[in-house]
Amino acid sequence: MKKSLIKIIVPVLFLGGLSSCQDKLEELYSDPEKTENASIEKFFTQMLNNERVYPQYWDIRTFVVNHTARYSQFLSYNNENKRYQQQIDYTQSRWNSYYTQSSGSGMVSHYREVEKAYNALSAENKKVSEVYLQASKIALMDQTLQMVDLWGDMPFSEAGSLNATGNIVLPKFDKAKDVYAAALTGLKEASDFFANNTLNAGILAGFKKQDILLAGDTDKWRRYANSLRLRALMRLSFVDEAGSKAAVLEMLNNPTAYPLVDESKYNVLLNPMTDYNDNLRNALNDFNSMYATPYLLNTVLKPAKDPRIEAIYDKYGAENAAKKFVQNADFNAMPLDIPSNEQTTNITAGKYAVLDSTTFLFNTKLPGVVFTAAETNFLKAEALERWGSSADAATAYNKGVKQSVEFYYFLNNTNTTRAEGKLTVPSAAVLDALVASASVAYTGTATQKLEKIWVQKWVNFGFLQSIQSWAEVRRTKYPQLTFVRDSNTPDAPLPPSRLLYPGSEKAYNAANYSAVAASDLATAKIFWDVK
Repeated sequence: MKKSLIKIIVPVLFLGGLSSCQDKLEELYSDPEKTENASIEKFFTQMLNNERVYPQYWDIRTFVVNHTARYSQFLSYNNENKRYQQQIDYTQSRWNSYYTQSSGSGMVSHYREVEKAYNALSAENKKVSEVYLQASKIALMDQTLQMVDLWGDMPFSEAGSLNATGNIVLPKFDKAKDVYAAALTGLKEASDFFANNTLNAGILAGFKKQDILLAGDTDKWRRYANSLRLRALMRLSFVDEAGSKAAVLEMLNNPTAYPLVDESKYNVLLNPMTDYNDNLRNALNDFNSMYATPYLLNTVLKPAKDPRIEAIYDKYGAENAAKKFVQNADFNAMPLDIPSNEQTTNITAGKYAVLDSTTFLFNTKLPGVVFTAAETNFLKAEALERWGSSADAATAYNKGVKQSVEFYYFLNNTNTTRAEGKLTVPSAAVLDALVASASVAYTGTATQKLEKIWVQKWVNFGFLQSIQSWAEVRRTKYPQLTFVRDSNTPDAPLPPSRLLYPGSEKAYNAANYSAVAASDLATAKIFWDVK
């Protein structure tokens, strides 16, 4: 029993053998099972080397395809039985990745090691190492908020006790709203640290070496923290509008005090340290998940003649009678309301557009997307439309749309092996035409404007940020997606409102699980889901 507790419930580090980044990380990373000297900076690096941020085969194939990108309808799927049912083994794996996993980042366990090592330092040495503590806190809070958005209540304040104190404590489930509050406080503390402390040359040099996310740029860390806080506050804005409004407007009205990831040069991306050994085509192929979805292509992109179509999709096609490949004349979406066998027949015939091979399917340099300027400007646009000037909201919205287009073209150009598929970023005139098109233009009632903001943010997230996409679909109820009911699967006829807790919690943390068991339902809503 004790062995099971250590492996599954209490986050402890067992990290023998990293992924393809092993060679480059050997000097940057400390495995606490193989060293007697705790290294704050090296634990920090491993927190950043997060396999759930990189668009790698395992995460896409087991979690994104089957869950978040399906529930937010950015990736396609066959209308088979159990199509919305959660894959418990895979959600268990995602849960483990946050707490501890042999090949994972183990966000909680590593952070507890950082805390423990930091607390053991002298006051003078704490000054040297605090930058790692604060940056680690930001990375932890990012992932923690995602865990709440997926599951709701979760072990947090008591999690990682073995790493922190050497004692095994079965962690209680903290209320989701309390975890959000703790994250908002932590992000504010980290932002204040980066605002009020200038690192000397020696400390900065070490931080730059270990920081595989932002290369030691303290201004970007501050912007990252503030933007995460803005995202969290807007997610709470329908359950605590007064509190969110006050905090958000304080940020937006004081850009010097609260700089944000609002320009593309500040985008937070986790670039792969080596080429991926596999490609996204393999991850997407098993479940027919690479085909264009109808709402995205037919309802959003085509009516606006959106230039993102070229960066997101290939037209695809099939061989004709003469055994020659013939590309489809247009981009065609795969209907999600026809029988599975009809979908499969049409897939075999090559009738549907697929995710772009250069941008996605065969791109071994595709970065993990953490935060983009487009998202920040869509968040600003919503806040300003609801609580400020609609004209200022329009400015932020238009900027977000243009940045989103540019970002998809940037992703396309990260591919270093398929030069024939590289695209040129659209001109300013093309971008201006897009934001002036009838379906995109920032016109209509306040409700219609908010709908446009939320739909464009959904497009920007795509499947690479499908946790955010699914959260926003639940929070805003936009886009208004249609799912065909699976009447043959009574326990999962439609997409869930949350993920079910993994079996490890029921088996090994039963006393604490009992406190949340009654609400462990796929139909239960995350506390911010009140619209």
